[in-house]
Amino acid sequence: MHRSRLFGLFIDTPSAETPAAATFWAGAFGTTATPVPGEEEFIALRDAFPGLAVDVQSVDDAPRYHLDIETDDVPAETDRLLALGATIVADHGGHKTLRAPGGHLLCVVPVQSDQRLFESTARSWT
Repeated sequence: MHRSRLFGLFIDTPSAETPAAATFWAGAFGTTATPVPGEEEFIALRDAFPGLAVDVQSVDDAPRYHLDIETDDVPAETDRLLALGATIVADHGGHKTLRAPGGHLLCVVPVQSDQRLFESTARSWT
């Protein structure tokens, strides 16, 4: 058995447009844009949606959105999603990037949120 939950929504934005996008989305969600220390490509939109990380992520690619699913067992959650029809795009060791049917990207990551939040909101899978 393993557990997983939706951890975050990431607004992937071409690098040159990231500051303007962060300002826009912070205003749209009524929050502030805060650079994430040690992770220069991320600007957090803190408390945009309680219990969910929402970040603008600088990318060298086209604009898009992607989701992160956090889990206490990355291989098991990856296998579960592959069985549902996802395909692997990249294996980053500790986390995986997948493409869902329809073309949307998602990442399977180890637990990132507060342990109490994870414990109280994660779904169990067998």
